[in-house]
Amino acid sequence: MKKNLKMILNGFFILLALPLILIFKILAIASDHDALFSAFSQFLSLFPGKTGSYLRVGFYRFIMNNCHSEVVISFATLFSQSNTVIGRGVYVGPQCNIGKCTIKENCLIGSGVHILSGKGQHNFNDLETPLKDQGGAFKRVVIGEDTWLGNGAIVMANIGKKCIVAAGAIVVNDIPDYSIVAGNPAKIIRQRNQ
Repeated sequence: MKKNLKMILNGFFILLALPLILIFKILAIASDHDALFSAFSQFLSLFPGKTGSYLRVGFYRFIMNNCHSEVVISFATLFSQSNTVIGRGVYVGPQCNIGKCTIKENCLIGSGVHILSGKGQHNFNDLETPLKDQGGAFKRVVIGEDTWLGNGAIVMANIGKKCIVAAGAIVVNDIPDYSIVAGNPAKIIRQRNQ
């Protein structure tokens, strides 16, 4: 019964999101796709509660590379890249800022987490060129299945499966499977499988 009710709710919120989806697709023909996506993400982030989450998921399912229907995307969470993948069972807490990434199944993303599009987004080697004009490279960050990112974590590198990232940790290097990490920069404090 609960599963059927969720399917009905998902269908209803897809219908509610349909005008936004169509407007986005039309505007995307003549606009910068990611800038437009970011603007729509900002607008959708303002709807509170479960209603807001269902509406966001209804929209993102058709605009992102892949967004499973069984996810929660909380209030004030912003996405900057449509080239994002969100797997089944993912919970994204409030006030997150998420770039180009893949979040695999059953991950928990705490409040205020920032997942950047790698650590090379901004070049800064040319002292004669303003920082804002030096460009950079966006890299896909992968968060492995069943991983928990604590509140306020900042992630710029891949994280393996079944990891725990402590609140406030700053991940600048890839983290292997089953690791518990903390600190700035994040360091392995123990392995979950030992």
